[in-house]
Amino acid sequence: MVTVVFGARGNVGRHVADGLLAAGERVRATSRTPEAAGLSPRLEVVAADLERPETLPAALEGAEKAFLYAKPDGARGFVEAARTAGVRHLVLLSSAAVVAGDAERNPIARQHRAVEVAIERSGIDWTFIRPGMFATNTLWWWRTPIRTENVVRTPYPDAQTAPVHEKDMAALAVAALTRPGHGRQAYTVYGPDSLTLRRQVEHIGEAIGRPIRLDVVSVEEARAELGRTIPPIGVETFLRQWAARDGTPAEVSAIVEEVTGRPGRTYAQWAADHAGDFRRPASSGAALGELGVRRADVLAGQRGEVGGRGR
Repeated sequence: MVTVVFGARGNVGRHVADGLLAAGERVRATSRTPEAAGLSPRLEVVAADLERPETLPAALEGAEKAFLYAKPDGARGFVEAARTAGVRHLVLLSSAAVVAGDAERNPIARQHRAVEVAIERSGIDWTFIRPGMFATNTLWWWRTPIRTENVVRTPYPDAQTAPVHEKDMAALAVAALTRPGHGRQAYTVYGPDSLTLRRQVEHIGEAIGRPIRLDVVSVEEARAELGRTIPPIGVETFLRQWAARDGTPAEVSAIVEEVTGRPGRTYAQWAADHAGDFRRPASSGAALGELGVRRADVLAGQRGEVGGRGR
């Protein structure tokens, strides 16, 4: 039987697809533009869009399982298509925001919970992966200034977060899709270590082999800089979270090890994995588009940690 991976080009989805292939699963990956997807030749790649329900029946035909990310506008159409296709298990990349204390007032939490509820009511078995802060958010905050100026500017150097490696989110999803016992389970996952932003910058510097200057700036200065690469809702979300956690340890978890049998990856490991993203480009004036930044990814990356954060 087939497992369909939606968002297979994203930060998490591509690792889900790779993990399923490694487990011997038959995998069908979806993309809005399959001809430009650049995915493994071992994958069957089809055109599909969660917000275009007419594209879903063909993508789900013959599928037993599927991995997807939260798209509230397409939730009802997706559930109907999955049920009609006979899909038996859905794994959703959701958000830790849905279990935060302010979830009812948090628009991102409400969006993710709406998709969860649609799946819960579908009659299809499900697993929810609810990550906190995506480690890949770092690319949106700091990649450009580190690559071009070797500096990070923040108003809250001592704010603490527990970033989650995208490979750990994917590992939880693969376990849920390939092993029994994960039906109707929701896994809230944080990174294994609570780290200040200052220490995170140091880990990146260690990974790329040079120290990175950290400048403490005003909130307004940070808002202007973040606004050059992040949508306004993301800018305000991150600034609010950092202010709330200035000097305060972040929640950590061991759920990755409990489910997969291996410890969650540290932020230092993430920085080493992404060292190439922070090294200076051939031209120090690289534009945002030249760095491969995708607006959709920052929206996905911020959803997992709101009040509590990629596809």
